[in-house]
Amino acid sequence: MLVSTKGRYALRVIIDLAEHEGEGYLPLRDIAHRLDISEKYLESVLKTLVRDHLIEGMRGKGGGYRLTHRAADYTAGEVLRSTEGSLAPVAGLDDVGAFRAEEPRCHDMWEKLDALIEEYLDDVKITDLCVSTLAGNDYVI
Repeated sequence: MLVSTKGRYALRVIIDLAEHEGEGYLPLRDIAHRLDISEKYLESVLKTLVRDHLIEGMRGKGGGYRLTHRAADYTAGEVLRSTEGSLAPVAGLDDVGAFRAEEPRCHDMWEKLDALIEEYLDDVKITDLCVSTLAGNDYVI
Protein backbone atom coordinates (compact mmCIF):
# COMPACT_ATOMS: atom_id res chain seq x y z
CA MET A 1 0.00 0.00 0.00
CA LEU A 2 1.34 3.37 -1.04
CA VAL A 3 -0.71 6.31 0.15
CA SER A 4 -0.95 9.08 -2.45
CA THR A 5 -0.39 12.77 -1.84
CA LYS A 6 -4.16 13.23 -2.06
CA GLY A 7 -4.65 10.68 0.72
CA ARG A 8 -2.03 12.29 2.96
CA TYR A 9 -3.52 15.75 2.37
CA ALA A 10 -7.05 14.48 3.07
CA LEU A 11 -5.86 13.16 6.42
CA ARG A 12 -4.20 16.51 7.19
CA VAL A 13 -7.40 18.40 6.26
CA ILE A 14 -9.58 16.24 8.50
CA ILE A 15 -7.10 16.67 11.37
CA ASP A 16 -7.08 20.46 10.83
CA LEU A 17 -10.89 20.61 10.79
CA ALA A 18 -10.98 18.47 13.93
CA GLU A 19 -8.53 20.80 15.69
CA HIS A 20 -10.84 23.71 14.84
CA GLU A 21 -14.06 21.85 15.56
CA GLY A 22 -16.73 24.15 16.91
CA GLU A 23 -15.45 27.21 15.01
CA GLY A 24 -18.07 26.84 12.29
CA TYR A 25 -17.21 26.77 8.61
CA LEU A 26 -13.51 27.29 7.91
CA PRO A 27 -12.56 29.10 4.69
CA LEU A 28 -10.55 27.19 2.10
CA ARG A 29 -7.94 29.93 2.10
CA ASP A 30 -7.32 29.54 5.85
CA ILE A 31 -7.05 25.74 5.65
CA ALA A 32 -4.65 25.95 2.69
CA HIS A 33 -2.51 28.52 4.50
CA ARG A 34 -2.29 26.51 7.74
CA LEU A 35 -1.44 23.29 5.89
CA ASP A 36 0.80 24.95 3.27
CA ILE A 37 -1.14 23.33 0.42
CA SER A 38 -2.14 25.14 -2.77
CA GLU A 39 -5.80 26.16 -2.79
CA LYS A 40 -6.26 24.65 -6.26
CA TYR A 41 -5.03 21.20 -5.19
CA LEU A 42 -6.86 21.41 -1.87
CA GLU A 43 -10.13 21.96 -3.75
CA SER A 44 -9.86 18.51 -5.36
CA VAL A 45 -9.13 16.90 -1.99
CA LEU A 46 -12.09 18.66 -0.38
CA LYS A 47 -14.37 17.68 -3.28
CA THR A 48 -13.64 13.99 -2.59
CA LEU A 49 -14.27 14.41 1.15
CA VAL A 50 -17.55 16.24 0.48
CA ARG A 51 -18.63 13.53 -2.00
CA ASP A 52 -18.11 10.89 0.70
CA HIS A 53 -19.93 13.00 3.32
CA LEU A 54 -16.88 13.31 5.59
CA ILE A 55 -17.08 17.11 5.40
CA GLU A 56 -19.61 19.63 4.18
CA GLY A 57 -19.12 22.92 2.44
CA MET A 58 -21.05 26.15 2.35
CA ARG A 59 -20.60 28.89 -0.25
CA GLY A 60 -20.73 32.61 0.26
CA LYS A 61 -19.96 34.90 3.15
CA GLY A 62 -19.23 32.91 6.29
CA GLY A 63 -18.81 29.81 4.16
CA GLY A 64 -16.10 27.21 4.09
CA TYR A 65 -15.81 23.61 5.26
CA ARG A 66 -16.53 21.69 8.44
CA LEU A 67 -16.80 18.11 9.62
CA THR A 68 -20.16 16.39 9.15
CA HIS A 69 -19.96 14.62 12.51
CA ARG A 70 -17.89 14.74 15.69
CA ALA A 71 -14.12 14.57 15.24
CA ALA A 72 -13.94 11.65 17.66
CA ASP A 73 -16.04 9.57 15.24
CA TYR A 74 -13.51 9.71 12.37
CA THR A 75 -10.78 7.14 11.80
CA ALA A 76 -7.67 7.34 9.64
CA GLY A 77 -8.92 4.26 7.77
CA GLU A 78 -12.17 5.86 6.69
CA VAL A 79 -10.43 9.02 5.49
CA LEU A 80 -7.80 7.10 3.53
CA ARG A 81 -10.41 4.79 1.95
CA SER A 82 -12.25 7.91 0.77
CA THR A 83 -9.28 9.04 -1.32
CA GLU A 84 -7.40 5.81 -1.96
CA GLY A 85 -10.22 3.34 -2.45
CA SER A 86 -8.74 0.01 -1.43
CA LEU A 87 -5.92 -0.07 1.12
CA ALA A 88 -4.86 -3.54 -0.04
CA PRO A 89 -1.09 -4.13 0.07
CA VAL A 90 -1.05 -5.76 -3.39
CA ALA A 91 -3.01 -5.17 -6.57
CA GLY A 92 -5.85 -7.54 -7.30
CA LEU A 93 -6.48 -8.65 -3.73
CA ASP A 94 -10.06 -7.41 -3.95
CA ASP A 95 -10.66 -9.70 -6.95
CA VAL A 96 -10.18 -12.91 -4.95
CA GLY A 97 -10.78 -15.37 -7.78
CA ALA A 98 -8.26 -13.79 -10.14
CA PHE A 99 -5.63 -13.20 -7.47
CA ARG A 100 -5.92 -16.67 -5.93
CA ALA A 101 -5.47 -18.33 -9.35
CA GLU A 102 -2.37 -16.24 -10.06
CA GLU A 103 -0.56 -16.72 -6.73
CA PRO A 104 -2.35 -19.21 -4.48
CA ARG A 105 0.61 -19.82 -2.16
CA CYS A 106 0.88 -16.19 -1.04
CA HIS A 107 -2.80 -15.27 -1.06
CA ASP A 108 -3.44 -15.98 2.63
CA MET A 109 -0.38 -13.96 3.66
CA TRP A 110 -1.54 -10.91 1.65
CA GLU A 111 -5.08 -11.29 2.95
CA LYS A 112 -3.86 -11.30 6.57
CA LEU A 113 -1.65 -8.26 5.94
CA ASP A 114 -4.62 -6.45 4.40
CA ALA A 115 -6.71 -7.24 7.49
CA LEU A 116 -3.95 -5.95 9.78
CA ILE A 117 -3.64 -2.70 7.83
CA GLU A 118 -7.41 -2.15 7.86
CA GLU A 119 -7.69 -2.96 11.57
CA TYR A 120 -4.79 -0.69 12.51
CA LEU A 121 -5.99 2.31 10.48
CA ASP A 122 -9.55 1.87 11.74
CA ASP A 123 -8.25 1.95 15.32
CA VAL A 124 -6.48 5.30 14.80
CA LYS A 125 -8.96 8.02 15.72
CA ILE A 126 -8.48 11.43 14.15
CA THR A 127 -8.57 12.96 17.62
CA ASP A 128 -5.49 10.84 18.48
CA LEU A 129 -3.62 12.72 15.75
CA CYS A 130 -4.73 16.22 16.78
CA VAL A 131 -2.52 18.71 18.58
CA SER A 132 -3.88 18.86 22.10
CA THR A 133 -3.23 22.57 22.54
CA LEU A 134 -3.50 25.08 19.76
CA ALA A 135 -1.88 28.49 20.07
CA GLY A 136 -4.12 30.61 22.27
CA ASN A 137 -5.87 27.62 23.82
CA ASP A 138 -3.20 27.04 26.46
CA TYR A 139 -3.93 30.03 28.71
CA VAL A 140 -4.03 29.11 32.39
CA ILE A 141 -5.20 31.31 35.27
